[in-house]
Amino acid sequence: MKRKKHICVIGLGQFGMELARELSKSCEVLALDVNEDLVYAIADDVQRAMAVDARDYASLKQVVTADFDEVIVSLGESLEASILCTLHLKKIGVKMIRAKVMSEDHAAILHSLGVQEVIFPERETAWRLAVQIMNPNLLDYIPLEAGYRVMDVAPPNSFYGRSLMELGLRKQYGVFVIAVKELVPQRFVFLPEPSFVVKPSDILVMIGREEQLALLQEKAA
Repeated sequence: MKRKKHICVIGLGQFGMELARELSKSCEVLALDVNEDLVYAIADDVQRAMAVDARDYASLKQVVTADFDEVIVSLGESLEASILCTLHLKKIGVKMIRAKVMSEDHAAILHSLGVQEVIFPERETAWRLAVQIMNPNLLDYIPLEAGYRVMDVAPPNSFYGRSLMELGLRKQYGVFVIAVKELVPQRFVFLPEPSFVVKPSDILVMIGREEQLALLQEKAA
């Protein structure tokens, strides 16, 4: 049986709270916050929850060890707490640290301390919403490296009743349909055959360069 990841979420604001709850569905989660009321509120939703002041090294090292697969620092509202917590985690020997940040300066400081990934929740949410507003057929949009994107798209009317081979998306736009989410009946088709016929109830999961996907959206609108 595959070992579950051991994740620690430090800071139980709205972002940290929701993240910890979602992660606990498939990971072993330790949720930490200095506020006992917030710890109590999440205690039944995660594997462990404790009231700990992450600014205090002695307290933090008693509950967080280098054995954790990842630690997420969600203390973006307090620059001092975020920096101190990160310093303590590096001293403890945590290998993978992600952190919520509120400014570019905050991000630069944490990167210099060795944080592997910084997260701008409000910025990323606003960006994704803007993309979806500008592209009504777009259901989800996930950025990858080097200008590539993965997106969920509701096919336009011109796709209905045509096979992936007929549509020629790879040849015309340089994009690939890597999966299809069928809603009627509910089924997930990974790497569909070229003969797969698109239905109004399908959602196409595509991958390609951002400009190619944008061109496809424009042509299909």
